Amino acid sequence: MTINEYAKEFAGKPVFDYKPGAGLADLDTRIYRIAAEVYEPEVPLEGLLSSYLQEPGAAATTGLVIGGWEESYEQGPDKIIKALIAAQSQLPMLSALFLGDMTYEDCEISWIIQTDVAPLIMAFPALTEFKVRGANSLAFNNLSHPKLTTLTIESGGLGADVVTQVLAAKLPALWQLELWLGVDDYGGNTTVATLEPLFTANPFPGLKVLGLRNSQITDEIAAAVVAAPVMDQLTELDLSMGTLSDKGAQALLKSIKITKLKRLVLHHNYLSDPMLLAVAAWNRKFSGVEVVLSGQYVADDEDPEWRYPAVTE
Repeated sequence: MTINEYAKEFAGKPVFDYKPGAGLADLDTRIYRIAAEVYEPEVPLEGLLSSYLQEPGAAATTGLVIGGWEESYEQGPDKIIKALIAAQSQLPMLSALFLGDMTYEDCEISWIIQTDVAPLIMAFPALTEFKVRGANSLAFNNLSHPKLTTLTIESGGLGADVVTQVLAAKLPALWQLELWLGVDDYGGNTTVATLEPLFTANPFPGLKVLGLRNSQITDEIAAAVVAAPVMDQLTELDLSMGTLSDKGAQALLKSIKITKLKRLVLHHNYLSDPMLLAVAAWNRKFSGVEVVLSGQYVADDEDPEWRYPAVTE
């Protein structure tokens, strides 16, 4: 599966494409997407941002979605990041930012070149939600932000070095963390050992929603997380879009910690029909947990152990 459509909603608001000169309507109820053509754009992305900032009322912007930049498969978003940071005083209310809203037609997720996004996050003191797509050259060096509550990283392969930087960040308000771990063919070398500080050291005391999604090691993650102290603080665990098999699901069902969740998301995995029945029976017993099981896949008949995450290339 590939990403084939742009964000329709972000930070709880519908997303609309920005058209230079058309004005900005209803900024309290909508978010605009600013994007340039990846191939030979007529106007570069930073030029479109400049037009946006000159629109009447732009200072009331609470959220922005940043789409493609020129040759995003060869260069990072350094120019648009520099322009956004320079516009800090013009966007005093910016609380939600999505960097890299591109489909496969713009640039495959595993090809997107990123950069160190920590300066961008820290430039906006009101920022509470940040989302980034693509992990090549991605970094969160010395990230610190007192108000950031939601951090999402979408990738076809997330490097252990990036995860380590995220887990070392000073984010006292972080409430939701979502990591698309991907596969090692695209740089996704994150292991359970990489995640161990998250599971046991409690780097984010306020964390309630944890998504370890789109992973080739979902079984291993499931077995590790259900036995970890972090489960005692979570209300939602999302292991969707991964490679969870009956083995991993059995580890979940054996854990008393899972019964304390409000929501368990296992969408797009590889659970057999008998295991789906077992999970349903478990859910009847623990009816306070909402379990999402839709979109299960069947492993290859010739090699039933071969499974793959939902989004890789």
